[in-house]
Amino acid sequence: MARPAKIRLVFTPIGCAVLIITVIMLVRSLINRNAYEIVLSSAALFLLLVLGVIGLWKSRKLKLLEPGWKPPYPMIANAGYDEQRHTLITGLFGSIPLFFRLHFVIKGRFFPGSLKGFPMLVETSVPRGDTSVKLPLDFPMAGIFQGNGFCQLRDIFGFFSFNCGLPQQKTINVRSLPCFGRKTYINAQTGAEDQRNKPAADIERYYMREYTPGDRFRDINWKSSEKLDNLITRISTDNQEKVSRIEVYFRNFGPVDSDNNRERRSSLDALWLLDRAKARLSYFLRSLMEQNSSFIFDVRAAEGSWEIQNLNELDAFLEELAGLTFSSPQNETTQTGAGEIFVFSTACDTILPFFISACNPRPVSLFLVQPARQGSKTKEQREEIETLLIGDFLQKGCVPSLRMLRKNTKWLNANSSNGRVEMFYADTAFIRRIKFNTLKLQAAGRHTESRL
Repeated sequence: MARPAKIRLVFTPIGCAVLIITVIMLVRSLINRNAYEIVLSSAALFLLLVLGVIGLWKSRKLKLLEPGWKPPYPMIANAGYDEQRHTLITGLFGSIPLFFRLHFVIKGRFFPGSLKGFPMLVETSVPRGDTSVKLPLDFPMAGIFQGNGFCQLRDIFGFFSFNCGLPQQKTINVRSLPCFGRKTYINAQTGAEDQRNKPAADIERYYMREYTPGDRFRDINWKSSEKLDNLITRISTDNQEKVSRIEVYFRNFGPVDSDNNRERRSSLDALWLLDRAKARLSYFLRSLMEQNSSFIFDVRAAEGSWEIQNLNELDAFLEELAGLTFSSPQNETTQTGAGEIFVFSTACDTILPFFISACNPRPVSLFLVQPARQGSKTKEQREEIETLLIGDFLQKGCVPSLRMLRKNTKWLNANSSNGRVEMFYADTAFIRRIKFNTLKLQAAGRHTESRL
């Protein structure tokens, strides 16, 4: 249960500066017997005293205020300024005196994968007479946010700030910004089939639907398909179609953020690679489940394993995926079988080539997120780079440590001799890059058109 906030008079930095200047001016005016400065400094002190007394009295009246803040579900990173994705603040009842405004503040720490996290502070002013307001709470990447939401009563001059009401603590899982790309199609013929014995009369009972990738070819009704000029599949009413069990490995191995191993402390560029790997895995699972709801996913990570059979289990897994961080590299074994393995990893996974070699002869589809290499990128690669702007942290009220701004992630050479490899590129930058060559060409084109 949340404890009530301690009510105490707080001077803002501006209020402290005004108080000090006013006291110095008053002492100086008394020494010099300057009547004009005495009146001016006394009026300023009187204004501070009146505002302080009114604010303290009203904050005590609002000590039982119970504001609630409800973030959107699911919370997506970099959601932008869409009002539907804003956090709803309710329960802001009570009259506010003149020259004062009620502010709602959310303060806490954001953990995008680092051990200590980043301090974060966002706030909004409540319009007079409103009992609810929306706060644009946003995050630069996936992670976990732990914070308190509370009210502050402030004067319009910015001299005082009084805590009031009951604070409410929440823990929010922040999912990665969704990514899109080419969909992956899997043939269900390699999956495990339900072999339950059924009477012949039950097998004859089925219904028809259009063919979708993953259906068994022997279930296609060729006569109906020829008449309708479209592939039609027979589906049994008791779900006798083939079920594929897809084996997925999310290798979140990399630099560990711990005080005992400072040289391997994770940086922002490494955390951004992990964030993009989470986004690729989320898109992979959702797209395949939309193709065929009979797929069963066995997902393995450093923290454990999950079996995903439906959308509810997928949603629960994505909530846990948002909080996964880097783990120390360790040897990992695969299950026995002959099916294809799908691996999602980053360039921080230095033992990835050994894992792929250990999977032989099973086919491996590798989805690897690499740092952007400036010297050897093609035009297509430059356009596909997903960039994290450091300025977005400050814009969203989050302050990263300077130690995490360094770039120390190297390119990883990994390939699958018995499968395929899809590369994705991610980078960090302080400001958005401007394509000067494109601007020059556009300017030259406009100049040529004007001459013609």
